[in-house]
Amino acid sequence: MTSTTIARRDEAEIRELIGEQAIAMQARDAERLLTARYAPEIVKFDLAPPLQHTGPELLDVSRLQSWFAGFDGPIDYEIRDLTVTAGEDVAFAHSLNRLSTTPHGATEKFDLWFRATVCLRKIEGTWQITHEHNSTPFYMDGSFKAALDLRP
Repeated sequence: MTSTTIARRDEAEIRELIGEQAIAMQARDAERLLTARYAPEIVKFDLAPPLQHTGPELLDVSRLQSWFAGFDGPIDYEIRDLTVTAGEDVAFAHSLNRLSTTPHGATEKFDLWFRATVCLRKIEGTWQITHEHNSTPFYMDGSFKAALDLRP
């Protein structure tokens, strides 16, 4: 197998792995979302506090199930403009992601675009996410409010 063929296969595997996130979010499948993607030593900088989530705490299925239970109706999740760069055993990817759903008891849908970057390692022949960083920009006009109205 040529190095170009391996690189294409690795990129396709990573795209599929990241694409699973949207499928699992829409299905509210916490188990699928957590176990299929993350290495045990994951470090994640996410939208929700605290500043850093790590391994066992992040991989707690019941915590994610409780979060899913806070929404009425469907959860829409989109991954857009995904770019993947893969080396032999290390890769990174970035995208713009959208989460849209209705919080329990709310009358309006919550719609948020945010930035996502993932770093992956090939561990025993399988690509796993070892670092994930999600962020939302904020206005630098002195208000320091999150820029929740941005769209690509």
